[in-house]
Parts: sequence; structure tokens; C-alpha cells
Amino acid sequence: MTPQSPSTNSLLDSAAIENLRSLSPDDGGDFLNEILTLFLEDTPARIADLHRYLAIGNEAEFIRAAHSIKGSSSNIGANELRLIAEQLEHHARREGMATVGTPLAALEASFLRVKAVLLEMQDQLGS
Repeated sequence: MTPQSPSTNSLLDSAAIENLRSLSPDDGGDFLNEILTLFLEDTPARIADLHRYLAIGNEAEFIRAAHSIKGSSSNIGANELRLIAEQLEHHARREGMATVGTPLAALEASFLRVKAVLLEMQDQLGS
């Protein structure tokens, strides 16, 4: 098991990272690196989708984009980000999108924190 900094432990569930690593234990972290890269590339696009769907008032697609972020965050153990995405999804479903600005900003801030930790992790993997 690779040692992790305190910030990694507070933002990422180390068990989820180790589960991903264990799916391909003999590849030197290549599979984990690939999963992290996909997450880092896809999540900003989903956040852009949230803004676009909010601007045009497409509630169904907004909810789908939040759900997508929730799922991918769960897969890598980004629990704070997953929770915020889940709250955003439920908020939009229950109350509409008129007041999602604050939770959307919280989601973006959480992603930036997770991104920094993941980039550091990728550096340690040698990507």
C-alpha cells in the first residue's frame, strides 16, 4: 500500500483507490492512472454540462450530469464530491434549478481539491 498524505485521506477513500489498484496489481499502477485520467478529463466536461443545462433550463439533463459526477466520484472514492453531487441531484429534482448556484459552486470547489490530490497521486505513479 502506498503511503498517502493527510489531504489524500480526507478527500479520497484510500480503500477505493486500493480496490482500483487491486484490479490490475501487476501493471505498476497503469490501470489506476488510466481511471484517474478519465475522471480528470470527464468531470470538467460534466461540470460544464451542469452550467449549460442550468443556463437553458434543462432540468432532466442537469440531473443526469449531477448523477454522472456522483457515480464517477464514488468509483474513485471522492466521497465529499460524491455527496455534493448527490445533494445537487436531489436538490434539482425536488426544488428545481432556481437555487442550485451555491451547491454547484461547492461542487466545483470540491472537484478542484480532489483534482489536486489526484494529480499528485498520478505524479507518484510516474505518469
